[in-house]
Amino acid sequence: MTKITYNIPSISCNHCVRAIELEINEVPGVEEVKADTETKTAEIIYTDPATEEQIIKVLNEINYPVVV
Repeated sequence: MTKITYNIPSISCNHCVRAIELEINEVPGVEEVKADTETKTAEIIYTDPATEEQIIKVLNEINYPVVV
């Protein structure tokens, strides 16, 4: 199991939180997603077959790019 927190500055409202949580939960292997408007982060817990690259790709596709 891997737990990672991404900085996503474009999280600005509850709609953003719901969109991120719904889409990332669709990735096979994702166990939990918690997006937060206050910290502008998304904490994701996942196992195989999910990969970090896959998760970042989905975030980019839904217009919530990760900032390193």
